[in-house]
Amino acid sequence: MPNIQSAIKRVKVNEKKNLRNRIVKSKVKTAMKKFDVELAAKSANIGAQYSVTASAIDKAVAKGIIHKNTANRKKARLAKQAAMATQ
Repeated sequence: MPNIQSAIKRVKVNEKKNLRNRIVKSKVKTAMKKFDVELAAKSANIGAQYSVTASAIDKAVAKGIIHKNTANRKKARLAKQAAMATQ
């Protein structure tokens, strides 16, 4: 634990930011798992789940938690899977 007051504050702020970032990442992972479940079940609402998942990914990008290229890659892969499932 640091002794300097500003360093103590940085530790506290970083812990709060880390918690927020983990929550957002967890939401993205959960949305992707739900998409996979819908995909495996060949459900009729794959498109709806895709939009929910893409939205979660976009929110993570807006908050600076995921890089935009990573998000675009993830969304492209999901879209490709959704297109293959609907054929």
